[in-house]
Amino acid sequence: MKIILITPKGPTSRTGNKVAASRWARILRRLGHRVHVASDYDGAPADLMVAVHAWRSADAIRRFKSTWSGRPLILQLSGTDIYDYMKTDPVPTLRSMELADRLVALNDLAWRVVPKRLRARLLVIHQSATPPSRLRRPSSRAVTVSVIGHLRDVKDPLRAAEAARLLPVESRVRIEQVGQAYTPQWAALAHAEMAANPRYVWRGDVTASEVRRLLARSHAMVVSSVSEGGANVISEAAVAGVPILASRVDGNVGLLGADYPGYFPIGDTRALARLLRQIECDSCFVQRLGEAVSRRASLFQPPREIAAWRHLLASLRRRRG
Repeated sequence: MKIILITPKGPTSRTGNKVAASRWARILRRLGHRVHVASDYDGAPADLMVAVHAWRSADAIRRFKSTWSGRPLILQLSGTDIYDYMKTDPVPTLRSMELADRLVALNDLAWRVVPKRLRARLLVIHQSATPPSRLRRPSSRAVTVSVIGHLRDVKDPLRAAEAARLLPVESRVRIEQVGQAYTPQWAALAHAEMAANPRYVWRGDVTASEVRRLLARSHAMVVSSVSEGGANVISEAAVAGVPILASRVDGNVGLLGADYPGYFPIGDTRALARLLRQIECDSCFVQRLGEAVSRRASLFQPPREIAAWRHLLASLRRRRG
């Protein structure tokens, strides 16, 4: 098939949407399809559209379906679609969902915010990550805790840095953050935090290989988001065997499971500080996190994601047949 894959523009090529779209393009090509990746739809003929983000890709989705009404469309629901725009600007989001033949979510709890009439179209495809080629070697100089993600409001990006301030004087915890600041204000806040907090460093936007090296030397990783669709960095950490401390939001629970022991309430700096101290001082807790992460790692293996896409495309072929 000839497939058009629409992914909205972002401030960097390493946004979650862009990374997911690039990986899916590789998967679809591996399955034998021709794939064109674009940020908008120009009307060119295609057998199938895969669109990332219901709200941002709404115009492209509408144009494709008005031009090729009988051709299938797969829509990947982003975290901002289902946890933000469904509340703040639902009309274009719901219209995109109605036009889609299949809906793809990235976490197991996304169904809770999908309208009941559309749930039969929903399929969860966990984002995969390639297991690291080298053994993980946490730093011996400090208890390194990584924060991996762009600096923007929904990520609550400085929560780990603020929690580290509450640790005892003798603590060896150090927060190492990577990701681009989406606004000058976030860059200024990160620089100010570095100046005031000796336990925090922000390294800005880095390459995928640098992210993997950071995970390899991390004792743990923090995902402090206010909402998440299903962060690929959780997949990366899980297959690398890195314990995760995560805000208790559906996008995280839908990947790590309801019984995962490393959650803290959204925005609760003191609760996160207690978990950081446990990472440093409680080997039994670290072992429990490691075992829990290992149990989830199989969800994020590349063959599983490839098989899910093969199944999804086959279901559309059966429907057309």
